[in-house]
Amino acid sequence: MVREWHDTVGTRFHSDFQGLENWSDRRDVLDELREAGVETHFMTHPVREGIAFDAWGESHLIGNDRPLYYLVHRGSTAGSLDHGLLEQALDLGVEVRFGDRVREPAQQGVLAIGPRIADAIAAGYLFETDMPDGNWVAFNNALAPLGYAYLLIHDGRGTLASCMFTGFKRQADYVARTVEFFSEKVGLRMRDPRPFGGFANFRLPRTAVQGGHLVVGEQAGFQDALAGFGMRYALRSGILAARSLIEAQDYTQLWRNELLPLLRTGAANRFIFNTLGERGWRWALRGLSRSDTATKLFRLYQPSLLTRLVFPIAYWKYRAPLRDPSCDHVACGCVWCQHGV
Repeated sequence: MVREWHDTVGTRFHSDFQGLENWSDRRDVLDELREAGVETHFMTHPVREGIAFDAWGESHLIGNDRPLYYLVHRGSTAGSLDHGLLEQALDLGVEVRFGDRVREPAQQGVLAIGPRIADAIAAGYLFETDMPDGNWVAFNNALAPLGYAYLLIHDGRGTLASCMFTGFKRQADYVARTVEFFSEKVGLRMRDPRPFGGFANFRLPRTAVQGGHLVVGEQAGFQDALAGFGMRYALRSGILAARSLIEAQDYTQLWRNELLPLLRTGAANRFIFNTLGERGWRWALRGLSRSDTATKLFRLYQPSLLTRLVFPIAYWKYRAPLRDPSCDHVACGCVWCQHGV
């Protein structure tokens, strides 16, 4: 039985495009899902290449034959990842109770309520367009401080956003600059633009069990601290929780084996990313554009001597919630406050 306290699935999202990353494991992410019995009854458009801009506006072609990620859209509409998973559950005979908020679970179960604190936010627009399909990202603090701005176009629909790790109070300024930047660089044309926003929570979990219940996804802290591509971690943690219940395996041992090395490496990579600054990001983009991008990203996401040395510093730095100091919650319309954090 699934108990969902909203009236439908995917209510955190707005049919915006997101990326299901395909570089943190040698297995293709869709194969990983199928091996676990999860059918992809949702849009999964493979993205093999794109353009990355540095802070000086220089473009870098990144990609290779293997998909870097699969474009999906999130929300409650048909074709979304959320709706596709719901359909499969219903087809398998799972009872789903909507509008059923659980205060005190009566028996052992799996908890999955998503992030609780905004450590990073994404704000921007959803729109229709006559632009051809394309994928662009910009690493520029003037557009997205310590994060990245992105533009995703597919089949006449688009998502534009600034994904920022600080400066939340000025989200409107960063979004406006992002619109201006992509208009100049790629000829952005938006029709019927609709604002949207979301947030992510990054932390290094000590446990993923709460009151005897298994915790998955961002509620447990399973998120990519470097880039915020956490869907694969969330899906994998759900699969691990199912294995724990069905096969009577230790959930703590499972997630520590499968996810903890990635989480620690992500925290170390985030510290390195913040330390390098924009010149370092440009150097990294030039390196990624000169060969097989997916292979280089795979290596970046694996534990190394450097990340093991950096991790204790990163853990000390990020042991507490990041709580952006720019937001004072006074006359605030930012994504942070709109979500009641």
